[in-house]
Amino acid sequence: MSSTLETLQKQIASGEDLSSIVRTMKALAATSVRQYEKAAESLDDYYHTVELGLSVALASPSESITPNPPGLRGAVLMLVFGSDHGLAGHFNEQIVSHALESEGPEQWGGISREARIFIGIGEQAISRLGASAVDMPERFNMPTSISAITPFIQVLLETIDRRRTQEGLERVLLFYNRPLAGGFSPESEILLPVDLEKLRRAGLTWQSRSLPTYTMAPDQLLSALLRQYFFVSLYRACALSLAAENTSRLAAMQAAEKNINERLDQLKTLFQQERQAAITEELLDIISGFKAVRSTLE
Repeated sequence: MSSTLETLQKQIASGEDLSSIVRTMKALAATSVRQYEKAAESLDDYYHTVELGLSVALASPSESITPNPPGLRGAVLMLVFGSDHGLAGHFNEQIVSHALESEGPEQWGGISREARIFIGIGEQAISRLGASAVDMPERFNMPTSISAITPFIQVLLETIDRRRTQEGLERVLLFYNRPLAGGFSPESEILLPVDLEKLRRAGLTWQSRSLPTYTMAPDQLLSALLRQYFFVSLYRACALSLAAENTSRLAAMQAAEKNINERLDQLKTLFQQERQAAITEELLDIISGFKAVRSTLE
């Protein structure tokens, strides 16, 4: 067998091995997408329930709402949810660019570069934020399963609370990707300060004729509901980001599988052509040898 045929055989074997790996990664991504999407969807009703509970607590005459002062100043903590692993297309590039280019909500009057404090979540996002030379005193890895999200969110909440206590931090933004059909979209969300007036207005859509009553002290109820509100907001952002990551990876693996299959078809066609040429050449050599022997005998 010629060296060309041997080379083609090795390339075909390598391509088939790579195709098998891509199929496995595609199956894992497809399974993970649904798991994380279900986790995010399961929180929607709970999130709405917490919002309604806050609207009831804030509707109490004893709870006066102090509007957020316009043009808040001071540091802004920006949590950027990325991924720990690659092979996810432009997933990390887009969310990091979205966070770096964000000027914040209009009511904040813009955010200066000096006021931004980033927390990178996921090695891929961390490396890209680091390349932009931003202030990033803390960094975390993304959870690797549904069960790991809850303890991870608890750590994030403790980190935010510690920074609020030590540094007087009052502004927190979340940046994450939301899954779409066949892709994802960068999103941003205000975690702090909480728009209490907006939450109070949620009670206007209450379906019953009267608001529910409660027996807890209003301050205690409001504090408990706000803790749940922060937890659900972070959990949902994390779950949506993980779903978007696997959606992007699934699309990348589908494109890779298509390219690999096309390349394998080319290699196999070329192998058949080379093999046929080698067989033809051997037959011609045999025929030429036979004719040469025959002519000497004659």
